[in-house]
Amino acid sequence: MKVSMAYGFDQMDQVNTLEFTWNVQRDSANVLSRSYLWNMKDQTVAYSDSDTTYSYSLLSDSLPPADKAFINDKYWAMMPFQLGWDSGYTFETEEGVSSPLKGTNSTKLTIIYNSADGYTPGDAYDLYLNENNKILEWTFRRGNGEQGATWTWENETKVGPLTFAQDHLNAEGKRFIWISNLSVN
Repeated sequence: MKVSMAYGFDQMDQVNTLEFTWNVQRDSANVLSRSYLWNMKDQTVAYSDSDTTYSYSLLSDSLPPADKAFINDKYWAMMPFQLGWDSGYTFETEEGVSSPLKGTNSTKLTIIYNSADGYTPGDAYDLYLNENNKILEWTFRRGNGEQGATWTWENETKVGPLTFAQDHLNAEGKRFIWISNLSVN
């Protein structure tokens, strides 16, 4: 909860809708963008990409394929809040750990999701936190495997009562994923 609170989780009751665009860049070219308008009160999502636009209810028994993208993209945009919302994980912390990319002294928070829930059960995240419980870097490990991929969390911005990291750089220091068009109402 300390990580969630550092990004404004205690203000989430003020949020009705959250809008963002998830972008991927490779070789300095924007190769993919997906936009979302999440009505948190009604539990609906409006989704659009270059080919498709539609809305759906998160309460539906049959979720569309775009829901997998929404869940993935939401973790990139809102991982700190997911820690407050999600319950199907265990965690452990280790103090005084050098972050993998920049070598910054940090607290390593390892999150391991259970093997029964979600689209990719059993996944793990190693979050490298600063002294204010903000994410400096994260490593995603599919199925809690030994190896994973690490990206930075940079360019924080406050939108309404919430704080977001907009840029995620890879090991070469190149922007890989970024969050744009952030709006909180």
